[in-house]
Amino acid sequence: MLSLPWLVPHAGFFALVGFVPLLCAEYIAKGAAVKRFWIWHYSAFVLWNAFTTFWVCNASVGGGLFAVFANALQMSLVFGLFRLARKRLKGVVPYIFLAAAWIAWERWYFTHAQISWPWLALGNAFATNIKDIQWYSVTGTLGGSLWVWCSNLGIFGLLISLAEGKWRNWNGKARVAAVTALVLVLIGPFVCSAIMYNGYKERSEGSVSVLIGQPNLDPYKKFESMEQEEQNELLLGLVADSLRREPVRLLLAPETVTSDVFLNFIQQSPTWKRFHGFLQDYPGTDMLFGAGTYEIFSTRSAPGLLCYPYGNGWLKAHNSALMLSPDGRTEVFHKSKLVVGTEMTPYPKFFVPLDNWLSKFLNDGNPMIARDTGQDEISLLHLSDGTPLGCAVCYESVYGEYCTGYVTKGAKFLTVITNDSWWGNTPGYRQHLSYSCLRALELRRDIARCGNSGISGFIDQRGEMVQEGPWWEEAVMRGEVNLNSELSFFARHGDVTGRVCTLVFLLLLALLLVRLLPGRK
Repeated sequence: MLSLPWLVPHAGFFALVGFVPLLCAEYIAKGAAVKRFWIWHYSAFVLWNAFTTFWVCNASVGGGLFAVFANALQMSLVFGLFRLARKRLKGVVPYIFLAAAWIAWERWYFTHAQISWPWLALGNAFATNIKDIQWYSVTGTLGGSLWVWCSNLGIFGLLISLAEGKWRNWNGKARVAAVTALVLVLIGPFVCSAIMYNGYKERSEGSVSVLIGQPNLDPYKKFESMEQEEQNELLLGLVADSLRREPVRLLLAPETVTSDVFLNFIQQSPTWKRFHGFLQDYPGTDMLFGAGTYEIFSTRSAPGLLCYPYGNGWLKAHNSALMLSPDGRTEVFHKSKLVVGTEMTPYPKFFVPLDNWLSKFLNDGNPMIARDTGQDEISLLHLSDGTPLGCAVCYESVYGEYCTGYVTKGAKFLTVITNDSWWGNTPGYRQHLSYSCLRALELRRDIARCGNSGISGFIDQRGEMVQEGPWWEEAVMRGEVNLNSELSFFARHGDVTGRVCTLVFLLLLALLLVRLLPGRK
């Protein structure tokens, strides 16, 4: 039941009951003094992770298995901490502890964890139920996580009351109050969302015309059997006819279009030269594209742990977005939320020396883990007329509170550039697309999304796809994105739900630790 919201469109409501069987099993196991119950709840979390994110193995078998088993282990540790709380805390307190601990863990994933995989944050279960979660513009995704726990715990509590006979001992007012509260928890958010959905009008402080070029290059061949010049010509040939018919203000291309950009002398890049020359025929059009970029340092010692040896110096790698104007003006944004293993080395003080040591024996001295470097904080890109926009590069679009940084710095619309082709025709690319819809809703910003092989398209401020392209086909899409400078509650104040739940968790954890002291019960 927990997997269905990620696999079946508009099935988010299953998350509202998905934990009930596990909570019932735990309740029975405690009453029957079942030993090694951790095997059962860990197995449940492994199955949930495997059913929903198996597609990661298409890109990396090791990475996929690690994501499944390590993420399930963390879920199981949270649940195990709840079981410990059940031994020392009475009544409903352990269940409040469970909900708060889970959401605090999700917030840690979203904010501070370097090995971060928030794909299955419970609030993401409603990513295809956009009409039902318009209040995410207030609470963000973790508001959905809180809804999931309130619903599951409310249903579980009512079932236990019926099973134990407590329901018969309640008077009429208590029964009405219990049922009414549960109905409000289940139905209230839907009603609130419907009111917000029908009442929200797309804001427009002007608009920007955007042309999306989806080249559909097989990522497993593009870096090996296809010359960069050929890739560039394919992309430009794809969009040229449409631009000749009607120019646009922004030409949007996907992530990692090229990997030949050295930031020390950017204008010498063959791709930069070709794209700049192309834009000379379209003086009102800027181009935004993804690139693997590098910085060269001619120093004896490495300027950082994540640098690679390069000739007599060092090389620093980035996954970047470049905004190129016809006059040659170039702005660069480096992706900060990097994928562990394939893009970045977490906790580099520990893992870089370990990787260096292992690579000597296993990989001819070449690092086995990628060492891209991101920006310390978000920055914006600008069209030639000064219009500010935010560009989330691939995985960054999964992080809600991180993306608030774009709009608080002044972005009037957002772009997402990505390459989801690594996973093949699996639920992965659909799930990733749905998270862009969450970002549009939370921030009330139009989004133009470009994927190498799809799905590209345009998303409005309510989080709905207004234009959706094909998957695994070449495509050109033209659309308008509205400009908006108004900040949603979530954009202004951030993840209030996550912060409050983290505080509650820490207070209850302190209470639990006190109860665990010798002599305390």
